[in-house]
Amino acid sequence: MRVEIWSDVVCPWCYIGKARFEAALAGFEHRDEVEVVYRSFELDPGREGVEPIEQMLTARYGPQAAEMEQRVAALAEAEGLGYRTDREVGNTFDLHRVLHLARAKGVENEVLNAVFDANFAQARPIFTAADTVVDVAVAAGLDKADVQRVLDDPTLYAEEVRAEQREAAQLGARAVPFFVLDRKVGVSGGQSVDVFAQALRQAWDA
Repeated sequence: MRVEIWSDVVCPWCYIGKARFEAALAGFEHRDEVEVVYRSFELDPGREGVEPIEQMLTARYGPQAAEMEQRVAALAEAEGLGYRTDREVGNTFDLHRVLHLARAKGVENEVLNAVFDANFAQARPIFTAADTVVDVAVAAGLDKADVQRVLDDPTLYAEEVRAEQREAAQLGARAVPFFVLDRKVGVSGGQSVDVFAQALRQAWDA
């Protein structure tokens, strides 16, 4: 069975949802027969520049943004995840291209975990410092020269990223995380472990 997960590296619900899905998968009796593939989705594909997350959220949601962030932080911490509210937000297209390289090299999950951790738990400058992206990706298992080659050539894996985003639209995904289980069952959002466990059983039995 294949589970495809559309996500963006700046999406806190993708970060939390990944942890909850993995907890559900760990308790699934057929887990060794499940392949998990992460797909690209840009929440803000036209974004230019970098800004503090607090500034972006306040512009979008108003004065309650800080309280909303604290609630999300508490949910992340409940899953054992680090969560800093002083991080930045920027364009994620290049990071998605690096994740496609990671898939090709068989370390997609490791690199995605490392990018999530660098962004949410450490608030590292992954949107402004190419050296940081290289360091994060190399520590997770990629070759430095390979990562640098992708960052230096904006055409590498660009069409793969766009194709997955078009596919998400065709499947009706308007936001992420978006989970598609064996093209039979869909789950939107960072749902509970129980919801993911039920979806796994439903897709397996379908």
